[in-house]
Amino acid sequence: MAVRSDPPQPPSRLPELPGARHGRDPARVIKRGPSRVPPEVVAATQRDRLFDGLARTVALKGYAAARVSDICQAAGVTRPAFYALFEGKDDAFLATYRHGIGVVLNLMESAYQQAGDWPAGIRAALRTLLGTLASVPSFARLAIVEIDAAGLAARRERDRMLRRFDQFFATAPAQPGLPAAGELAGSIVGGIHSTIYRFVAQGRSGELPSLLPVLTYFALVPFLGPAEAARHGLADPGDDGIEPAPCAPKIG
Repeated sequence: MAVRSDPPQPPSRLPELPGARHGRDPARVIKRGPSRVPPEVVAATQRDRLFDGLARTVALKGYAAARVSDICQAAGVTRPAFYALFEGKDDAFLATYRHGIGVVLNLMESAYQQAGDWPAGIRAALRTLLGTLASVPSFARLAIVEIDAAGLAARRERDRMLRRFDQFFATAPAQPGLPAAGELAGSIVGGIHSTIYRFVAQGRSGELPSLLPVLTYFALVPFLGPAEAARHGLADPGDDGIEPAPCAPKIG
């Protein structure tokens, strides 16, 4: 039986994900003139531009080779402004990663909550995750691959953030003779992360949405059994119980 893969469904809030826009996007230029922009607005704009500049620079050069000057150049932000916001490259990387994963989780939670039941929610959350990462490959590279090169603190932060994905299994049905959902969740999330890692590391971020059937099956099978998990994994795109997000061009 042929496995159907859903088309990418990138969410409409992609500008909030690091790497989704060029750091030098003219729309975010702080104009000089008699009307002073509040300092907090200036700082927030510079921080967002640095998130984008860092994601794109790290994806292009690799974390080890990316310099603060490169990040500032990509963002159109001065070094003094950079160091007013971050202690250094490590601090900026962690802030970018936390912000981006927070955006991803918010989008996944929204998709999950709009679904009709738990299996449909898992599928909807996974579809959102895969579509988001495919649409902003620079952030996918930063968050999935380059974080390994960013040091112990970054790897610990990744492990902490991955545990937040366990929430999607909180209402999973219990199965007699199997560990509780909370005990299984860590292994399932780890397996999903490992599969995504392989694609991103090979430069195949754009293909991530094709993983939806197999990852849905993998996430559901311990709780529903093979037949029911396959039914949900191979469901038609319109069966997720939510309206697909409008498509957006691939960026980053």
